[in-house]
Amino acid sequence: MQRHITEQTAIFFSVTKWVFLSSVIGIVIGAVVTFFLKILEYSENSRDLLPFPHYYLLPFALVATVWLVKTFAPSAQGHGTEKVIEAVHKKDGKIDISVIPVKLLATVLTIFSGGSVGKEGPGAQIGAGVASGISSLLKFRKGDRKKLVICGISAGFASVFGTPVAGAIFGVEVLIIGLIMYDVLLPSFIAGFAAFTTAQFLGIQYTYYNLHFFQDISLNVKLILLVMVAGLFFGIISDIVITIVQKIESFIKKIKVSIYLKAFTGGSILVIITLIVGTQYIGLGLDTISNALNPNLVYSNDLHWYDFILKTIFTALTLGSGGSGGIITPIFYIGATSGHTFGTLFSPEHITLFAALGFVSVVSATTNTPIASTIMAIELFGIDIAHYAALSAVISFLISGHRSIFSTQIISMKKSEMLSVKIGEEVEHINIELEEYEQNKIEKIKQRIKRKKEELAKKKNKKYKE
Repeated sequence: MQRHITEQTAIFFSVTKWVFLSSVIGIVIGAVVTFFLKILEYSENSRDLLPFPHYYLLPFALVATVWLVKTFAPSAQGHGTEKVIEAVHKKDGKIDISVIPVKLLATVLTIFSGGSVGKEGPGAQIGAGVASGISSLLKFRKGDRKKLVICGISAGFASVFGTPVAGAIFGVEVLIIGLIMYDVLLPSFIAGFAAFTTAQFLGIQYTYYNLHFFQDISLNVKLILLVMVAGLFFGIISDIVITIVQKIESFIKKIKVSIYLKAFTGGSILVIITLIVGTQYIGLGLDTISNALNPNLVYSNDLHWYDFILKTIFTALTLGSGGSGGIITPIFYIGATSGHTFGTLFSPEHITLFAALGFVSVVSATTNTPIASTIMAIELFGIDIAHYAALSAVISFLISGHRSIFSTQIISMKKSEMLSVKIGEEVEHINIELEEYEQNKIEKIKQRIKRKKEELAKKKNKKYKE
């Protein structure tokens, strides 16, 4: 009895501690992220004051961003969430406090000038930076600091997108593929909810989509099969996106010239491409996402089957050239437009449904977060999409393989029993091979085919001689 009382008392104090800490951290992050979003909104609205197209500033903005990051906070480089994952795994959650103002300013510069990046990376990095700073100030132990930083990721994600439950799950799901950190679940939920409600209270308005989709009571086998095929399609799209982004960023890194020259050249290339193909691929791309998800097909006229490819190239060039920002918003764009194309080809009566499924499924596959992505679908699109989103998100997650847009994610599961995968490795260092018994099976099949061919050849020769 005494042991039971001791256990329950310890749990009570632990829960009380984390309810208080995660509430405080969520409120603080909600306020800081609101400040970031308000500045971003103001900067976007002020573009009209320019006497020329805002994207002409891209080469200069990228140079300024590179200088800012290199001079004041090198760890603020890239798309935010990746650096936070790295900090949790390799630095016990320690994040330089200078990341917060530098990331904020660098991202505003990038998006204002038309860079193809998103808001969630800075939101997650700012949130994690605030959490890390408070942890250091209060001299927390390593374990507690890591917990609080994960809460920071959840709070940042939730307050940027208006998805408190998905944000909480994203924070505990994105770090390790195939493992959810249940000990951080409660504080992540509270931090996400506190940040979301704080941002709402301070005037942030979130976008939720009415797809006019309602689940029919009767069993729609055709639609279920199409959703499964769509999951395969989104998994392949995700694999293409990861490959393009990594190849372009790797190519730019290998060019042995000044980083400032790279930034200016990359920005100039983006300006030239924009003049050729149009402005729909620069910036956040929220209008295109809304058009893809709009049940009124009049808005579909501006969409093309190749939109997702061009958006991927624009995003990779922006980030590879030194731009600062997240990658999830571009992935929303890629998913929604590719889903719209899939729906147009195979199910014209459910175009917006497949656009919504693409929206969450490509996130699921590129970031290895199928549960968070499914919950996000419910929060953004309503309960009727739940089971279709779960089916598509999980299939796309599996089909994309052991790859990720976040290369420092750690593998804790293999997506097929036929594969040999070293558990505990980072995604970028993973070596995938067939299991030995599967290789033996294939070898046996090859031998059988070879013998069959030899037997057929002998029979033919025998007939020819006769």
